[in-house]
Amino acid sequence: MNSFITALQFLTRIHVKNQPDLTMEDFGRSTKFFPLVGVVLGLIYMLVTWCLVAVFGWANFVTTVLVLLPVLVTGGLLLDGYMDTADGVFSARSRERKLEIMKDSRVGAFGVIALVSLMMINWTVLRDIKLVLLMTALFVMPVIGRMAMVMVIAFFPYARPEGMGKAFSDMADKKTLAVAGITTLLFVVPWGQAAIAALAVGLGFAWLLGAWLTSKLGGLTGDTYGAVETLTETMVLVVFLVTSWIPGGLHILWR
Repeated sequence: MNSFITALQFLTRIHVKNQPDLTMEDFGRSTKFFPLVGVVLGLIYMLVTWCLVAVFGWANFVTTVLVLLPVLVTGGLLLDGYMDTADGVFSARSRERKLEIMKDSRVGAFGVIALVSLMMINWTVLRDIKLVLLMTALFVMPVIGRMAMVMVIAFFPYARPEGMGKAFSDMADKKTLAVAGITTLLFVVPWGQAAIAALAVGLGFAWLLGAWLTSKLGGLTGDTYGAVETLTETMVLVVFLVTSWIPGGLHILWR
């Protein structure tokens, strides 16, 4: 339970209790519960969406709130890593210089462009997902995204000799993968084939992205973990968008 609370309070703005004596190992042990944190977030996204749609209908205002909601609930932690990754990877510098740029607390032009582009894509995709699939998409999106993060943490090397992300990398053993994987399957598969397709595509995308980032940086970092999770969530939404518009796609969810 303590490890789950650690994961919840690290990945979100949800505060359950004070944990003043946490060690790097404590953070590392919490990795297995990342998808379960996604379940909590998915429930929040669904509840907020249901309330907003009930009051305002499926309006542009609601879509805007849904794009901003993950930022508010998580504090933008993973988005910060996504922007830092964009600044470093697209800087056309040496591997060492890219890693230095990613550690810089200031956001560069590539980071700003990446953030604005992502928000625009997410808004457009959410707007075009059929309402009957929207709740499912919003629930499984953070679960799959955080499973993708656990996967790349476990299977790709860490790029730096030290850093907070290394604690997660060092503790991501077979038990971590098993717990995270079972949690993901339990909460994604019952939603039907559209959710299963989103899981397969999302994890496949995350693996390719992890491999590409490793080729650029010699491994992954805490920032790239955030980038993988953030972009995997968008890929999940894209799968549901495709499902919404292919012939008979609305029936896939229930088969």
